[in-house]
Amino acid sequence: MSQPTPGTPSLLRAINDRAALEVMLDRGPLTRAELAAVTGISKPTASQLLTRLQRAGLVVAGGLREGGPGRTAELYAVNPRAAYVAGVGVTSARIAVKVAGLTGEVLGEHVLPTPGRAAGDVVARLRTALTEALGPLRVTDLNRVVIGIGGAVNPATGRLTYAAHIPGWHIPRLVQTLSDGLGVRVQVENDVNLIAQAEQAHGVAAGESDFVVLWVGEGIGLASVIGGRLHRGATGGAGEVGYMPLPGAPTARELGRSANHGMQALVGGPAVHRIMRAHGFRGHGPAEAVRAAVRALDEHGPADRRARAGAALDEVAARVATGLTSIITVVDPALVVLTGGVLLGGGEALRARVERELHTMSLARPPLRLSALGPEPVLDGALALALRRAQDELFASTVPAAAT
Repeated sequence: MSQPTPGTPSLLRAINDRAALEVMLDRGPLTRAELAAVTGISKPTASQLLTRLQRAGLVVAGGLREGGPGRTAELYAVNPRAAYVAGVGVTSARIAVKVAGLTGEVLGEHVLPTPGRAAGDVVARLRTALTEALGPLRVTDLNRVVIGIGGAVNPATGRLTYAAHIPGWHIPRLVQTLSDGLGVRVQVENDVNLIAQAEQAHGVAAGESDFVVLWVGEGIGLASVIGGRLHRGATGGAGEVGYMPLPGAPTARELGRSANHGMQALVGGPAVHRIMRAHGFRGHGPAEAVRAAVRALDEHGPADRRARAGAALDEVAARVATGLTSIITVVDPALVVLTGGVLLGGGEALRARVERELHTMSLARPPLRLSALGPEPVLDGALALALRRAQDELFASTVPAAAT
């Protein structure tokens, strides 16, 4: 598709059209006069612009704005049906899907359990999950699908790596296979990278250009934003710090590459669970056990139980800080965002301990903040990225075509 030539009327139209679409996304339905006032264009230009965007299917008219006595004005809004996108969150136990229209309103959700599904057609499973979330829509109605997963696609091989814990997804040319099988453009992104992008856009890292996000749950992951840009690495594996050798942890040479070693062995979910049990705090998983210790700190129970809770959290904090010290020394971020079941389960009690321990070991002393994103940050991040890509594409390419 041809692009508008710099300095020509088509370029000015494209700039105005995109500005108008962005304003309507941000503010909701606007009248012609309101749109002209917000964007700084004339009312006649606003009228021409809205006609173009309606013809392109990007804007719809509907509703009236009541003015003074006897005065009304028609409202215009971005057409939510101009495109549909899906965000997908994949773990070893499930495929979760959210579908939205172009304006971001969630139209459908579905969770497909996949426990122990090492075999089977991953394309078929993904199609099933999408179909259930789409309702009356078809998979081919989607503009794009973004998948968040605990691993990384190596751009040189097209294979998913660092994801032995997620069976069935290690197929040749993963992205191309999924795209061809579904008939939709698919993007596969690391789960913690998606969280970092969400934190940068509207989370506790908003406005920061140098920060890291550390996830500690069953597994461990890191995302680094350096100079405002997400750093993925040559093979897509930047941030797979669960494999990072640390003092006191076994190495891959000792245990083998497929065994738990490095930071994962020191403070991954199973290690945290063992620490909690050793101090008398139990739960169905490490996050629940950590929450039990935090509750014990706030209870007016036996002093011994409160002391054991503090000791358990101190031990976890020291291990997390040991790993963070190596990261901070190399990256020197302005901020560290903590997330994942273990760190969020520990709340302020664990955050403060990690920060205090980190600041005793590292010359750099960035603040540590708990993520405040929703309960499904990977899924929501995947949906947000899919929306942003669809909006960028439609707003940049459809408008010049409509103006010709």
